[in-house]
Amino acid sequence: MEHPENDSQYIGLTVNSGVNQPPIVNPYLSKRPRRKPLPTVSELVEGILKGDVTVLSRAVTLVESLAPDHYSLAQEVIEKCLPHSGNSRRIGITGVPGAGKSTSIDVFGLHVLKEGGKLAVLAIDPSSERTKGSILGDKTRMEKLAVHPSAFIRPSPSAGSLGGVARKTRETIVLCEAAGYNNIFVETVGVGQSETAVHSMVDFFLLIQIAGAGDELQGIKRGIMEMADGIVINKADGDNVGPAQLAQAQYRSALHLFPPTTSGWMPEVLTYSGYYELGIPEVWAMIDRYFDFVKSNGYFETKRQQQARWWMYETIDEQLRKHFYDNPEIQKMLETSEADVLANRRSSFAAAADVLGKYFGR
Repeated sequence: MEHPENDSQYIGLTVNSGVNQPPIVNPYLSKRPRRKPLPTVSELVEGILKGDVTVLSRAVTLVESLAPDHYSLAQEVIEKCLPHSGNSRRIGITGVPGAGKSTSIDVFGLHVLKEGGKLAVLAIDPSSERTKGSILGDKTRMEKLAVHPSAFIRPSPSAGSLGGVARKTRETIVLCEAAGYNNIFVETVGVGQSETAVHSMVDFFLLIQIAGAGDELQGIKRGIMEMADGIVINKADGDNVGPAQLAQAQYRSALHLFPPTTSGWMPEVLTYSGYYELGIPEVWAMIDRYFDFVKSNGYFETKRQQQARWWMYETIDEQLRKHFYDNPEIQKMLETSEADVLANRRSSFAAAADVLGKYFGR
């Protein structure tokens, strides 16, 4: 390569050699401190029972981990924490996106904490179907709870598997109760699929609706109405008070069309404003009435026993599914069967029957 600057006519110029490039590999990489070893079961349980938030957060991380060694460790911790759990109010909160769930949880939580005790908020955050990532931004909408010393907020990504994250949320509830949190809020994804799973782990299921977002009958048609123990119309402030009261009357009328609940409780419909903090004591008074009602007629304990049984069978189903898809022979056979199905050489049903036959040894 020619360098015209070295020509004699440019004898007064000086060409510098340039700056040495830094190495590609960080020279300090080997000097980084090693990751701390996993804590023992006794260390985790002791920290949780003391109410140590750092230890609780690490235990929840182990529960959510997909690593086999983390799973076994987490299960031991849950077993030892189980005798110290069950002494909380578990409240599920759901609603359409934009209904104000996170803002409502912020003001509901502050109202609860005024009465004493501790609050844990477990928010299930939807994951992208394309990137599998989650924003996990619910905590930013709970500005007051996020800095309250008696509140613990833990968002969890759904990661495309609502059943899996719901099971981990159920296990997280046990850890939070063992840590002394006597109020548990579980916020759902709010897209329609996760409500059943959340309903199976809470004592009270609160449905948040808004007025003026279309025909209220569309909300009435959904099965979510049958699961709700209480319905609240948010954003009942300013010019929206009238529409909110109209929606309240419509929902009250619709509830009479549903069969009686197994608890014997008639769901109530109230209006409130989460942003302006109006009607919050009335909403919580309704929840208090519900707990008094179900504890007096024995339904509270019956429901928790039914939930424990339901989660046992759900865990069995999940483990069977995992064992099936983790089998190396099945994985190879699935690739071949899938290629045959896509090429129209075999039907989907025949291919599935062969794979299952191989798995069961037939």
